[in-house]
Amino acid sequence: MRLLAIDTTTRFLSLGLYDKGKVAEYNLSTGHKLSQLLVPIIEKALSALNLNLGDIDYFAGGCGPGSFTGIRLGLSTLKGFSFALDKPAIGISTLDILALNAPVSGKKIVPVIDAKRGLVYTCVYKYNKGKIVKNSPYLLISKEEFIKRFSSDSIVFGDGINLLGEDLLRRTGKITLLDKDTWYPKAHNLIMLAIEKIEKDLKRVTFNLNPIYLYPKDCQIRKGK
Repeated sequence: MRLLAIDTTTRFLSLGLYDKGKVAEYNLSTGHKLSQLLVPIIEKALSALNLNLGDIDYFAGGCGPGSFTGIRLGLSTLKGFSFALDKPAIGISTLDILALNAPVSGKKIVPVIDAKRGLVYTCVYKYNKGKIVKNSPYLLISKEEFIKRFSSDSIVFGDGINLLGEDLLRRTGKITLLDKDTWYPKAHNLIMLAIEKIEKDLKRVTFNLNPIYLYPKDCQIRKGK
């Protein structure tokens, strides 16, 4: 099995290729040039492994929450590949991908993504028998609400710490904040979650790439009439 996975929902393009048990991973800060760089980087990554796009059996993408523009660019690119080649595509929440950066422990695992406007995207996870389990809905909440919800038995990480950090430590005391190496999605985690979905229920893996937007509809970008 060969799988191409990308997450474009943060300031990093995280790209991974799975080829018969081997994983190659690329992480690149693209700034405002994602639309120009995305396809060329995919082509270069495939070429480095002597693969063509037609050799890929499955596509997987981070579906957000995160950057509206990044989500649209990443998913539209994968949908184009998927439909053109008639190959299945799998969508995975960016928060699920990010959660796997946390070490195994008995604490709550709380990835937090800066949603701008003084808000954060977050979700609560815990490890159960070595596997990470989602324990809350995906949330869009204010800094103040986040600090009220989470106590010192939580591991918190992600670029939302830039918004929350000092106040979070001041109000909760012994909360664990992870360093910046854990703040962004990793393609090998996306690959692992996609393969789990494929193996669990292959018949339902089709062209399922739906974005996860948590902002109310009236706050989202509208198409021109």
